[in-house]
Amino acid sequence: MPEDEEEKKRILVAVDFSDNSANALNYAANLCKRLDDRLIILHVIHDQAGSPGYYTEKKIKGEKKRLKRLEEIAGEMMTDFIEKLMEAYPDIKGVLKKADIMLVSGLTVTKILQVVEKTAPELLVLGNKGRTSLKHILLGSKAEQLARLCPIPVTLVKQEQ
Repeated sequence: MPEDEEEKKRILVAVDFSDNSANALNYAANLCKRLDDRLIILHVIHDQAGSPGYYTEKKIKGEKKRLKRLEEIAGEMMTDFIEKLMEAYPDIKGVLKKADIMLVSGLTVTKILQVVEKTAPELLVLGNKGRTSLKHILLGSKAEQLARLCPIPVTLVKQEQ
């Protein structure tokens, strides 16, 4: 008997629209497909001090410039990002179409941890550049911070070479 969608286990993937996060989303979607889990796709809109929360859209010839809210731009970017991934990987199209999409504003690590607490996923999947340097080792990346602080297992998907 198939599980109700609400009863399925969840996998959360955080994306920033980079190639690294595309790899992570592809990995998470394939995992959801194999395990028959629900996928939650999260993007954290950076909370920039002093930013009024609006950006101007590029002016197309003959059109007026218009201001757009960061959330609106992020939503459009998420839609484009997922559509491109569905074209590149048609085998995960069904999982991506059923995925829950979340856009939240704030500090990346803090917001991801809050979403983990709220949604109670079984796994957090993140893209990782895999850089190594003294500065990187001393300060740590967001992915490393999440791996240390997150109360659930974290999978880091390295950039394809």
